[in-house]
Amino acid sequence: MILFFLVAFLASVVGAICGIGGGVIIKPVLDLLHLETVSAIQFLSGCTVLSMSAFSVIRSRIAGERHLDGRTGAPLIAGAVIGGLAGNQLFSLVKSAAARPETVSAIQAVCLALITLGTLLYTVKKARIHTLQVRSPVLSALIGLALGLMSSFLGIGGGPINLVMLFYFFSMDTKTAAASSLSIIFFSQLASLLVTLLTGAVPVFQWPALALMIAGGIGGGIAGRSLNKRMDGAAVDKLFICLMAVIICICLYNIRQYTA
Repeated sequence: MILFFLVAFLASVVGAICGIGGGVIIKPVLDLLHLETVSAIQFLSGCTVLSMSAFSVIRSRIAGERHLDGRTGAPLIAGAVIGGLAGNQLFSLVKSAAARPETVSAIQAVCLALITLGTLLYTVKKARIHTLQVRSPVLSALIGLALGLMSSFLGIGGGPINLVMLFYFFSMDTKTAAASSLSIIFFSQLASLLVTLLTGAVPVFQWPALALMIAGGIGGGIAGRSLNKRMDGAAVDKLFICLMAVIICICLYNIRQYTA
């Protein structure tokens, strides 16, 4: 049972530093360890990411920190909420259509590996990539919709794709994008959880595991936020690149074991 806490804590430490929510680590690692069913892992990962991002967002609000521009921030979050709801439904549809639960995990692992690889390539070459400065509320909402859908369907909260989109479309620096990403993760995961609760689609899971993961998520969020303040953007970038490489390797291993 202690593994649930350790996975959530360590993932949330790194997630809070890099702004990727921790779920992008929690989901593939729990799949790797076979600690729960596919649906339970999806739910536990989402709850952990929500708790960690909630802590980070509330602390930022109390400190008076603002990261999202008012003109584009609200549509971006609104789109993420709608996308989170859509991603939740997409997961349910894929799960219903799949012959085996392992098929769902394999599909998620393939999608996550491709997204993470794209993110890694972008991060390595981002100094040579011309970024945009989106000001359109409609385009911001569509970007948020795409982010919310992917993160909810994959059960990762937000992950690396959030950062790439914020880098490219809004020309944010690493630390600003990390903080903004956590706000998007919070609202999209909250919407997804509420729908799961209201529709009675909560899977069977171990309550002690949920308690330990939430504790780990909040504890990791506290530690990660503290470390983030002491690190410069270059250090965060290096950690992010190493993390992406590890996640790709885990995803490839999961694809192999679920399709064998």
